[in-house]
Amino acid sequence: MDVILLQRVVKLGQMGDTVRVKNGYARNFLLPTGKALRATEANKKRFQDQKVELEAHNLQLKSEASAVAEKLEGQSFVIIRQAGETGQLYGSVSARDIAEAVSAGGFKVARDQIVLLAPIKTLGLHDIAVHLHPEIETKIVINVARSPQEAERQAKGEAVNVVEEATIQELGLEVGAALAEANGEEG
Repeated sequence: MDVILLQRVVKLGQMGDTVRVKNGYARNFLLPTGKALRATEANKKRFQDQKVELEAHNLQLKSEASAVAEKLEGQSFVIIRQAGETGQLYGSVSARDIAEAVSAGGFKVARDQIVLLAPIKTLGLHDIAVHLHPEIETKIVINVARSPQEAERQAKGEAVNVVEEATIQELGLEVGAALAEANGEEG
C-alpha cells in the first residue's frame, strides 16, 4: 500500500514522502496513529493544502522535545529491585518501569519512547536511549539496585555485587589453623 507520511518515521522516510509499505503495517500502525494517509489523489491534494500547518506543528513539537532533552540528558533514575548475590535480578526492569521512574522524576515520558532492546536483568548502571521526537534522542542512566544506599554506592562507582573470593591456599591456612586450634584444645 502506498502512503503519504505526515511526519518523519524512522527507517521509512520524511514528512511528505510517498512510500510503499506492507498493508498490515499501514492499517495497524501508520494510519491509526496519524503518521500517514493513504496515497490517493484526494489525500495528496489534502496534504499539499495542510503541508505548512503540519510542518509548523512538527517544528513546535520538535522544539518542545529539544527543550525536554536538554533537561533530561544524562539524568540518573534509581529503580529498586530484589536480586541475588551475583547481581542477577529476580525478574527484570522493562520499558514501562523506566518510564514510570522517569515520570516520577518530573519528566513526562511514555513507555514507547524508551528504547530498550532487551529487559534489564542485572544490577548496576545502564545507559538507556529515549526518543522524545522522531528527530530528538537523549540518553539517561538507570541505576538498578537492591536499596537506596546501594544505589548511592553504585553511583559513586563502587562495585556492590562482588562476591568475596578466597584462594585455595588462604582456605587451606584457615582450615589448618582451625584444626590445630581444635587439636590443641583436646590434648
